[in-house]
Amino acid sequence: MGKRKKSSRKPTGPKKKTPLDTTFTCLFCHHDNSVTVKLDRKEGIAQLVCRVCDQRYQSKVNHLTEPIDIYSEWIDAADAADKEQTTPRRPVASSSRPRPAPPSIGSDDD
Repeated sequence: MGKRKKSSRKPTGPKKKTPLDTTFTCLFCHHDNSVTVKLDRKEGIAQLVCRVCDQRYQSKVNHLTEPIDIYSEWIDAADAADKEQTTPRRPVASSSRPRPAPPSIGSDDD
């Protein structure tokens, strides 16, 4: 019987993880790397702050939340607030029935 060939593949070690960003571009002042996100997992709160224009945002966090998640929530909240301001609101009618006409003054119904 013949010998088995040794594998020519190199051993695979642990893969290097690329770290996610913790600084981002501000939506309001458009400065690069001016927004920082601080996660306080013990308190369950994340704070996002722009160092230039002092915009702030707070959100609840859990053990899976990353800074990019808070930044995405901030973008969604800013879009929702902008959309709410730009859409005109129609007045809400109290009922769909027409109101009766007021009685005329000086009618001859005696």
